[in-house]
This record gives sequence, C-alpha cells and structure tokens, in this order.
Amino acid sequence: MTIRTRASAGALLGALAALVAVTLPATPASAHPFGPPATARIGAEGSHVSIAWHAAEDDWVALGQSLGAFENPATGKVETGLTGEQKLQRSPAVRDYLLERITVSQAGKRCASRLDTLEQLLKKGARVSFECPEPVSDVEVTVSALTDLNTAYRTALTADIQMTPSEALFTATEGTHRVRLDAGKDGGSPAAVGTVAAGTGVAAVMILAGVLVNRRRRTRRTA
Repeated sequence: MTIRTRASAGALLGALAALVAVTLPATPASAHPFGPPATARIGAEGSHVSIAWHAAEDDWVALGQSLGAFENPATGKVETGLTGEQKLQRSPAVRDYLLERITVSQAGKRCASRLDTLEQLLKKGARVSFECPEPVSDVEVTVSALTDLNTAYRTALTADIQMTPSEALFTATEGTHRVRLDAGKDGGSPAAVGTVAAGTGVAAVMILAGVLVNRRRRTRRTA
C-alpha cells in the first residue's frame, strides 16, 4: 500500500459507511469474500504474543453493519459527525467480536487477551495482545473473523519471527492452526501473503467459473 493510498484509506471507509447510512442495508455479499484474503501478522516475546489483523475497507463496513456499529436510517437518526472508522472504534460489539474471534491458546487454555486502540484501523489493523502463562513456543492460533458473514472469507497469517509452518491460511472450516514460534529468529517476509493470496485468488476464479458453467448447462437443458 502506497503512502497516498494509506492517507486516503480512512476517508474511503468514511465514504463507504456514509453510503451505507443513506441506502438500504447492504448484505455481507456486498464485500468481497472471493477477493484476496485478510492478513494477520503474529509476533512473540517471552510469554507475550501479538497479532495485527488487517481487512479491506468494504469488509470492515460489512462487519460494522452486521454488529450494529453503523446506524440504520430506516430506524433512527444517523450520526454524521463521526467517520465510519470512528464508529468502528467506539463500538463495544466490534471490540468483543475481535477478541472472541482472534485468540491464542497455550496447552489447551486461552491466553488472556487485550485489544489495543483501533485508531488508524485501516493502516495498522486490529491489534490484539496476549499474555500466556508460560514462555511461548507451541501455541494454537484461531482467526475466524468474517467467516460468520460469508464462509468464503480467509485470513493469511505470517510472522515477525520464525514460525513453523512459515504461513497459515485460516478458513471457515479450518479456523485454528497450531504453530511453533521462535522469538530469537526473524520471520518470513510479508510478501509470503501475496503467494497465499494468489493461490486462493486462482481457486476463487475456478469456483466462480464452475458456477457459471453449471448455470449455462442448466439453461441449455431447460431451453
């Protein structure tokens, strides 16, 4: 993401949320579950783990809608003095949702979690901090955000430190992965996410192509 794009990201989210507020409520399908996956970056030091989760602007809007972070003009007044990003930041439902769906467990028990400020949400992501009972090595990471809106959503995980496996893809059917973290060694490049995204993007195109072919076949049979 370029500096210019980052600078305009907050404005874009605000515009999207404003559009939502003056039109009929959009469905989760208005976002892009078949596009590139959301991304997450994990780090660890001692017994502390951190995860930064990033989603696209329209996916944040879809999530905010589903959790009531944005007002419905059909049922009440719309607050125009706040941006869409600010409404997400102030929503207890959004914070609870992120803490419930982004978790780290050690030896079968959840590590205590805390959601950092959601300021600069589009640039820095939703940052969740975890305190585990023991120094971190093998842990179970769960990322199931957005999959309740559409099962096609995925999140690609990479690490600031050495992680085994070096990357993981979280889906609606595989929302938890066991990973080994080594805080003494650097992790993989964020470019690895591009590889995952490319693969899942190709898979999405193939799925959509299959749907279109099946529809055409059914149309010919009924003609």
